[in-house]
Amino acid sequence: MEPEPTSPYPNTAPLFVGIDVGSSRTKVAVLDKAKNLIGFDVRKSGTDFSVTAEECLKASLKMAGREQNEVTNCVSTGYGRKNVPNSKDTRTEIGCHAKGCYHYFPKAVTIIDIGGQDNKIIKLDPEGRRSSFKMNRKCAAGTGAFLEEMSARLDIPLDQMDGLARKSRDMVRLGSFCTVFSATEVLENIRKGKRIEDIVKGLFFSVIRRVLEMDSLTENVVMTGGVVAHNPYLVSMTENEIGRRILVPEHPQLTGAIGAALYAMEAEQG
Repeated sequence: MEPEPTSPYPNTAPLFVGIDVGSSRTKVAVLDKAKNLIGFDVRKSGTDFSVTAEECLKASLKMAGREQNEVTNCVSTGYGRKNVPNSKDTRTEIGCHAKGCYHYFPKAVTIIDIGGQDNKIIKLDPEGRRSSFKMNRKCAAGTGAFLEEMSARLDIPLDQMDGLARKSRDMVRLGSFCTVFSATEVLENIRKGKRIEDIVKGLFFSVIRRVLEMDSLTENVVMTGGVVAHNPYLVSMTENEIGRRILVPEHPQLTGAIGAALYAMEAEQG
């Protein structure tokens, strides 16, 4: 009698992986059977999504103190979700962001996800079912790419923009949403002698306006994404605009990957 084939994902040590391959960053989340995040990694997606996903997975498992052959199931999501060799299934990024956020905030919410190349607004009902969503993909304005372009125009490191915006005392209001026209406005304000921190806060405000015009918000609002993770002052500014507190998960850049890992767990549990 021939032995049964060995699964590449043995069930001896339940371990569930979500891999979110975005156009800008790749994120991996490793969950144990109790849904605890025990390992994760984030890095630039680059030009070879498969290689980046594999490197992220190795780093995440190293953080978790586990081996790749211990992974029970793996689900991928995001722009490059079909380029993940270790994935057994794929899910949409909308579904994964929704599931990841509902895991932390199990109630009716509006999710604002500000990513590298697009923005999403996802509405969930009290049971976590998606009632609507909108995505901005036609223009880089209001995304991480917009802030990266502006940081280059201002010749300041991207990771210093949040601190500069917090120092602003007289925000410069920019009239244009377009990245190209905004760049022209920024240069014009520099010529007029406006302070860099006031310009940066104006850029942040431009991102917020762009997002808030996409859709209305429900009572409970959650903000996620890499832009939020690296620029938490955006959350404070948005709270001031909408007049109420905003919920932010511990790792706002990982909600899609966590959602994918939760899908992996559900699939294994049947």
